[in-house]
Formats: sequence, C-alpha cells, structure tokens
Amino acid sequence: MFGGFEKIIESRIKMAQEQGVFENLPGSGQPLHIEDDRHIPEDLRLAHKILKNADCLPPELQLRKEISSTEDLLSGMTDTERKYRTIKKLNYLILKLNAIRDTDASREIPQRYYSEVVERLGADK
Repeated sequence: MFGGFEKIIESRIKMAQEQGVFENLPGSGQPLHIEDDRHIPEDLRLAHKILKNADCLPPELQLRKEISSTEDLLSGMTDTERKYRTIKKLNYLILKLNAIRDTDASREIPQRYYSEVVERLGADK
C-alpha cells in the first residue's frame, strides 16, 4: 500500500533536487541545532515543544515579560495621567505575580513607584 506512495515521494524529492529547490536554504551547510530537552519528562516533550514554538510561556514568565514591557513603556512617558494609569497597571501585574508565586512575603516583588504616586497626588492638591 505504501510502496507506490513512497515512490511518488522519492520522485518528487529527486525532481526538486534537480530543480535546485533545496539550494541556498537558511542554515544550509551548518550543523543542526538540537535542543537539550533531557530535563523535560519524556511524555511532556512534544507538548513542551508545541507550546514553545507557539511562543506560549508559563503564567509567571508571561507576567514577568508584561511587567518588563510596562516598565519600559513607563520610562518614556511624560503625560502624568497616562503615567498614573500605567503605574496602576504595573502594580496590578506585580500583585498578580506575587499572588501566583509560591513563596513567602519576604521574597515578593515590591510594587513600583508607590511613593512617587503618593507624592505626586499630594503635590497636585
């Protein structure tokens, strides 16, 4: 059953080689990069690879990434009202991250810019 199918595949591969389809491909002539996934249980490796290729991160890492990008966004802001809303969002993300982590309170990430917000709110009155 598969004999005819394999012949078709082989003939198409050979035709593509003759037409030069496989020449100048990215990474051509370089060794393959094979990831070391020994630390991942064998039954979870496929799922891990699929999630990684889809750029999915565990919740904690996703939150850390969001916190970092929000901090970067905040550093370039000049509008006080937008900055205040962004600081609130940043503090919420940090609070959320601290809530999902399984550590004691001494290892929590402190909320950022709290004193600055309080100082600015007091100065605006």
